Amino acid sequence: MRRVLELAGPIALVAATAAIASGISSAHQLEFETALVMVAIVVALYVFVGNSGVISFGHASFVAAGAYLAGLVTLDPETKNFTTPGLFHVLLHAQIGLVPSLALAAAVGAAYAIVVGLPLMRLSGLPAGIATFAVLGITYDVLSYWGKIGPGVQTLSGVPEASSWSIAAGVVIVIVAAYAYQRSRFGRMLRATREDPAAARASGISIYRQRLLAFALSGALAGLAGGLYVHQLGIITPELFYLDLTFVTLAMLVFGGMGSLWGAVVGALAISALNSFLGDAENTVDVGFHLTLPNGTRLVTVGAVMALVLILKPSGLTGGREFGRWRR
Repeated sequence: MRRVLELAGPIALVAATAAIASGISSAHQLEFETALVMVAIVVALYVFVGNSGVISFGHASFVAAGAYLAGLVTLDPETKNFTTPGLFHVLLHAQIGLVPSLALAAAVGAAYAIVVGLPLMRLSGLPAGIATFAVLGITYDVLSYWGKIGPGVQTLSGVPEASSWSIAAGVVIVIVAAYAYQRSRFGRMLRATREDPAAARASGISIYRQRLLAFALSGALAGLAGGLYVHQLGIITPELFYLDLTFVTLAMLVFGGMGSLWGAVVGALAISALNSFLGDAENTVDVGFHLTLPNGTRLVTVGAVMALVLILKPSGLTGGREFGRWRR
């Protein structure tokens, strides 16, 4: 029963967010749908960072890979011939449905994570963080300047959009996969390497192998989240998958508590709400009076909140505990 509660809590939050999104005006619907996608990205990040204790700044790369592939293969070939004629032949002429595109997005995310993880998963601490950040920079430059795999620095619109409930279904798949992994023997072995690497090695656990497995699964879920993201926004542009996304998703994970799935979901929704409000306030919002904040307030405030949480409650808002596991 406890395990059912641990999984039911995050899913109930996602369902409630989707229900609100489907019943409000389109002006605010986008914000709730973006919050759902952020949940998927943060949970994908949690699968590796939360269970291994190794910080990764490169997961936006896997999100981008999934988003680009899912967006391009669902676009009408005539549109691609007109806007991006330099694409690889298979990308230029292929057109599939939304669900198969999400499966392809997960596959390319996993493949990219394996390629990156083979050399990098031997690193720990600061070197690992810097190496994954380098991957993010390389990915951004490739997407920006290589016309064979995308529109370059231009924005490509016309990607088929998904409904709020379709996005929520994809997010639930990500949550269930993350929970199943953390309850599996592989998830337990990886957490053992996080808590005491020397004892884990002495028990016969391969730290490199377990990190690589988690990195690949995390990359697959991040690719799926990228597919959801591009079908939620309906556009493709490299600016969506760079420093802003990396910073905000890490802040969400830290704020909620990187030690639990429940913390990842709560942090993503809480920071999304704060982010949306501050973004609206930068363009003037009515809260009984007209509130207008300076440009940049959003990121400054999110950074301050993350720093405050690290100082006052390093384990995050949920204390690193799953739903239903409160202290007496």
